[in-house]
Amino acid sequence: MAIQVIKSVGIDIGTSTSKFMVSELTLGRVSSHFALPHFDIIERKVTYISEIIATPLKNEDEIDLSPLVAWLEKEYHEAGISLSDIKSGAVIITGETAIKKNADALIHYLAERSGDFVVAIAGASLEGVLAGRGSGAFEHSKVSRGTVANIDIGGGTANVVLFQQGKVLETITFHGGGRLIEINLSGEILAVSPSLRPWLSYKNLHIEKGMRLTTGQLEEITLALCVDMLDVLAGKQSIASLEPLIHSTSCQVLPMIDEVMISGGVGLLTLEAPPTTMTEAAKYNDVGPILAAELVKALKSYSFTVVKAVQTSSATVIGAGMQTTTLSGATISINAQLLPLRNVPVLKVPLEELEFEQQIGRAFQKGKGWFERNDRLPFAIGLGGVPYLPYLKLKELASIIGNLYRKYFPQAEILVVVCENDMAKALGQALMLQTKYEVICIDQIIIEHGDYIDIGEPLNDTLVPVVVKTLAFS
Repeated sequence: MAIQVIKSVGIDIGTSTSKFMVSELTLGRVSSHFALPHFDIIERKVTYISEIIATPLKNEDEIDLSPLVAWLEKEYHEAGISLSDIKSGAVIITGETAIKKNADALIHYLAERSGDFVVAIAGASLEGVLAGRGSGAFEHSKVSRGTVANIDIGGGTANVVLFQQGKVLETITFHGGGRLIEINLSGEILAVSPSLRPWLSYKNLHIEKGMRLTTGQLEEITLALCVDMLDVLAGKQSIASLEPLIHSTSCQVLPMIDEVMISGGVGLLTLEAPPTTMTEAAKYNDVGPILAAELVKALKSYSFTVVKAVQTSSATVIGAGMQTTTLSGATISINAQLLPLRNVPVLKVPLEELEFEQQIGRAFQKGKGWFERNDRLPFAIGLGGVPYLPYLKLKELASIIGNLYRKYFPQAEILVVVCENDMAKALGQALMLQTKYEVICIDQIIIEHGDYIDIGEPLNDTLVPVVVKTLAFS
């Protein structure tokens, strides 16, 4: 039963392109009348999609803020909406744009003018997870018997996430994208990305600005790139042996992959006829169309089952959908001077057994890749499935969390732990005794991986409001 329809905005600012979309999210009760009320998004409808524009850059190191803001204002006008109409949303900065030196300034600018949005810079691994959620690979994995890999290829990177039964297994990101080699209609090289140069050198391929290449030569280069990426995914070559191609990885040996989906701008181009002339190949002033055609060709030599993505170039977040406000209190441990905290990403750590160290270490290792830019507070640790613990076991858990947090996030200053059951006060006190961090530990909050949370100022000594924001995907 629907209880509310909210407008939500999704803005994706990527290496090559940026896009803007408006959606209507219908919220409704999904629990029975005999259970505690639980609400979720029961319908999502995209009502406006902008034209995809080239992300404006001042130079190789800076985003050009003025035309980007002018474009967003124009799109709001075209969509017939104002900021006051928007109840939620998400701005995600991805790819090589995320490492521009003024990306943080853009984040703050958008956050101040975007209502109650999730505004985040996504590292390559998190970008891969978001794309896999948007492409349909995440949902497909829930009904598939095997491991599903989503390969999201944009302008600067190829972000791969492996799902199994709706869970993230691993992520790996390659230096492979359509914009890494820029060309004009005569085949002249306009630019070669520095991130691709180590792999080119490893393959003894010499490409420099000003050189003129044929479509055949560009096909050979992009085919070699596709084969190396697919060889790693198929286990034919080790990750270590192709280090110049690897941007980041959550493991050194990937599980066996059964099915693949292709998304991203290059994923969309795989649905088109392959280019036959340089004019067709260079229509975007890069090798994207050639890379897409060679990827389709290369995939035929592998045993992967290729599953069509539900979304390709729009395999991205359409907004921050469900926002639930909860009160956490009575058994919490907080430092009021640190509050409020806004838009803190959540890393869910399911503790299914009492052998905590390996489970937490594995989760933190993945979190380091997903939230690599958040130095002061990388994420909130969501503890799920924790049974009743005697005090000595609780102290052990606190010690493990503190030691591993210090190991993986040496620059962190704040430690936020969100517990599903009643244990925050005791765990928080144990964490304060055993770590150097400012600790906030709250409980009775249900969160999922991929959520973002706001923790408000205390209403009294034992109560804080917590807003849980769930990203919605098309």
